[in-house]
Amino acid sequence: MPKLKIEGGNLLTGTINISGAKNSAVALLPAALLCRTKSKIYKVPKIRDIEYLLKILEVLNCSYKIQGDELEINTSNLTNAPIPENLSEQMRASYYFMGTLLGRFKHVEISFPGGCNIGARPIDLHIKGFEALGATVTKIKNKYIIDAKELVGTRIYMDFASVGATINIMLASTYAKGETIIENAAREPEIVNVASFLISMGCKITGAGTSTIIIEGNNLLDNGVTEVFPDRIEAATYVILGALTGENLHIKGLIKDHINSVLIKLKDIGANFEVKENEIIISKCKKILPTKLITQVYPGFPTDAQQPFTVLLTQADGVSTITENIYESRFVSAGLLRLMGAKTEAEGNVLTVTGKTELTGAQDIEVPDLRGGAALVLAALIAKGTTTLTNIELILRGYEDIVEKLTKVGAKIKVIE
Repeated sequence: MPKLKIEGGNLLTGTINISGAKNSAVALLPAALLCRTKSKIYKVPKIRDIEYLLKILEVLNCSYKIQGDELEINTSNLTNAPIPENLSEQMRASYYFMGTLLGRFKHVEISFPGGCNIGARPIDLHIKGFEALGATVTKIKNKYIIDAKELVGTRIYMDFASVGATINIMLASTYAKGETIIENAAREPEIVNVASFLISMGCKITGAGTSTIIIEGNNLLDNGVTEVFPDRIEAATYVILGALTGENLHIKGLIKDHINSVLIKLKDIGANFEVKENEIIISKCKKILPTKLITQVYPGFPTDAQQPFTVLLTQADGVSTITENIYESRFVSAGLLRLMGAKTEAEGNVLTVTGKTELTGAQDIEVPDLRGGAALVLAALIAKGTTTLTNIELILRGYEDIVEKLTKVGAKIKVIE
């Protein structure tokens, strides 16, 4: 099995270009099924999750063309086939086919979605939304079967502002009869990205990016086109890396407003950086102050950036606390950081990080999940000596060309067998 070998202790300088957002792209590909013929998506990241989604498109008899980071999807011969477990279990985002196939065909058969093991991650809000639109949901062993005679627009209140459920309900509603109103909707940029795609197809949607989204059903959607937003979590990860070991490190191609909460917290701990339109220039923070960090739904501090930020706090002069409000199993990487010398202690949903500690390379640390893997890469890059990481497929799921991007700015990192 391949491993990542990382030698720590090098200052990183140069430019890292941000790719299209994983969390947008994995929703946009299923959304393309709402088109009657063709759609085009620009700036699609080359990551493992996209590879699996393309395989699902093949199961559904869709054809596609890839040219660079441009993807054209042809749904002219779309068929409603059951989505097999060996594909759906590879990623959480497979559940977006529930919304699109329910909208198009009023029938879906799909095995339980997979993804990173970071907590229970129930999809009850998705199911509740489908049922509100008129669908019947049946679970048989490891499969969901969703049927509807027709979908009828309604008012849906989200008990929690879930990104996935907001998008899935939005997708199904595009072919519902009448108007659907989603209240307490999630406000993440990925939702705006998907809404813009649906609008380009001819769907009438207002309020995306706010807590109330209104969708008017339309049975003639076609010719969608969109560009994947820059990946705000990739951007946050590399900006945090710059605060750890950068030397005028340029993070380019981001949208600053999408990572404001991370930038504000970096200011709190003493980081200095310069913002230039779609670029941030950052160097190693000479003195890192301890802080209190609380993850929240957007526009609060993103849970996906919590684990990389934990690495930064191991270098703070004092005790920091992190309160994780989104996923209950997101401190696994903090335990693995102890193998490298970090001082962390978790109690319930609160993690205490005591710094400053020198990190030392360790061998064959198993990557627990996507963002935990990113945190371990950051830790290895500042550690004394060499670190090897296993189960690196999880990292490659969400970070396009991570080895190449880091090598280009001076990191000593490579994949070994």
